[in-house]
Amino acid sequence: MAAHLSYGRVNLNVLREAVRRELREFLDKCAGSKAIVWDEYLTGPFGLIAQYSLLKEHEVEKMFTLKGNRLPAADVKNIIFFVRPRLELMDIIAENVLSEDRRGPARDFHILFVPRRSLLCEQRLKDLGVLGSFIHREEYSLDLIPFDGDLLSMESESAFKECYLEGDQTSLYHAAKGLMTLQALYGTIPQIFGKGECARQVANMMIRMKREFTGSQNSIFPVFDNLLLLDRNVDLLTPLATQLTYEGLIDEIYGIQNSYVKLPPEKFAPKKQGDGGKDLPTEAKKLQLNSAEELYAEIRDKNFNAVGSVLSKKAKVISAAFEERHNAKTVGEIKQFVSQLPHMQAARGSLANHTSIAELIKDVTTSEDFFDKLTVEQEFMSGIDTDKVNNYIEDCIAQKHPLIKVLRLVCLQSVCNSGLKQKVLDYYKREILQTYGYEHILTLHNLEKAGLLKPQPGGRNNYPTIRKTLRLWMDDVNEQNPTDISYVYSGYAPLSVRLAQLLSRPGWRSIEEVLRILPGPHFEERQPLPTGLQKKRQPGENRVTLIFFLGGVTFAEIAALRFLSQLEDGGTEYVIATTKLMNGTSWIEALMERPF
Repeated sequence: MAAHLSYGRVNLNVLREAVRRELREFLDKCAGSKAIVWDEYLTGPFGLIAQYSLLKEHEVEKMFTLKGNRLPAADVKNIIFFVRPRLELMDIIAENVLSEDRRGPARDFHILFVPRRSLLCEQRLKDLGVLGSFIHREEYSLDLIPFDGDLLSMESESAFKECYLEGDQTSLYHAAKGLMTLQALYGTIPQIFGKGECARQVANMMIRMKREFTGSQNSIFPVFDNLLLLDRNVDLLTPLATQLTYEGLIDEIYGIQNSYVKLPPEKFAPKKQGDGGKDLPTEAKKLQLNSAEELYAEIRDKNFNAVGSVLSKKAKVISAAFEERHNAKTVGEIKQFVSQLPHMQAARGSLANHTSIAELIKDVTTSEDFFDKLTVEQEFMSGIDTDKVNNYIEDCIAQKHPLIKVLRLVCLQSVCNSGLKQKVLDYYKREILQTYGYEHILTLHNLEKAGLLKPQPGGRNNYPTIRKTLRLWMDDVNEQNPTDISYVYSGYAPLSVRLAQLLSRPGWRSIEEVLRILPGPHFEERQPLPTGLQKKRQPGENRVTLIFFLGGVTFAEIAALRFLSQLEDGGTEYVIATTKLMNGTSWIEALMERPF
């Protein structure tokens, strides 16, 4: 059991166990000793549902990363390939299989496609002459992976690009399948709301899948009251801005991958007297970040400016707890102190880690450049000077700052102005191509196609209307004790989360005009429940809404939704699902065309 998955209203351990059971069943089909050959991208997501100990129990003796040429030697009966259905991976697998065949004693080969089998991939294996070598060719539908007690992700890094640039609906199909799995485990979701073209497609797929399974009536009492499907392109603004929560900043600066972060090791070296710092560690410090850690659960969603005071209070509490040992006089008191020691030492280690991380972040956030960039972002988001060339962006290009930083700022200005005037857009494009290289013309084309960097249609800027109606900019923000979701960006309230908040109360009818301006249809569907499964809410009991971000979600948006869940009179608790956990940098990176 992973305790941190069961603290919320919805016990996500149920989903984790279902996924683990399916994995065990597949491994047991391949009788005898096993080696797994991993598609490297899958190792992180798999680590969240099955540690090595589970694999070992099912006779997995070796694990390798999928690479060309021969596989490393392994004295096992079965070799199992765990792969995404990608054609380029099939070529590597064929190379592995053919070199094994030449090596000697026959092995049993198996392939597990995650999350779906692919006819194209199987055809490629057939063309390469190895399809017949595989005894089991199966799929493992790892659509939604539980990351935390209120958070699920498909970790599909190319979902946004596929949906909005390539017109490929594969990831939407996987999202719909994932939602059907959730309904099989947690009951039918009675109401579906949505905004955006992809949201409409996913809802249609779900309704069609439900019709096809009419025979198996779901008799589980529904855990979720509502599902809200939201397209990422309904709110292109939020991921471009710099997140200012503790977790958001860790992700912005160091990047969190599958709930792990790698940090520079110097801050974590134990301080020894008189070694003059000669033996500093060189390997990155790897830490897991989730709510299983008490302190992290408390500070992850706070604005970074509110983290320092929490850490110093914690330090006083912990040192006072350790001082208690001097007061323990009787055997009983000493025993009690000793029994609390492991928890106290874990708390002290946790505090030391987060103090070090906070110092690393502070080095960045107190720099002049961070302040200048943030000032420009906040001016754009509050509607100041969005229609002309920005001096700070010009300077960044002239000084050849990282291209992604420049692209994020230019796209932010474009989104906050409903597109740029043609001459401003042409100027930025020319400067970027001359400074960073003409190969980036394809990237600029992708950004335009995705609606991030585009000319303003008919000279009309709709952003001020959206900003005022949805109260996206708040001048007086209390970062220490917030009263509104805008604290996650120190002034800007994420548009996506504001839509969820207004849907909950007073309903979307109050913002019809803005919904018409934002891209894509908005809709509502009801899914009838079998008699006797209608939910009767107790007085004061909150509704549970599953909100699914199609195209990715940021940690700041997650923090804002958790803030709404915890409001005394909020009336709604949120569980968050997404195609990918992302930030502005990883998002733009996924849209960039790599020059060959």
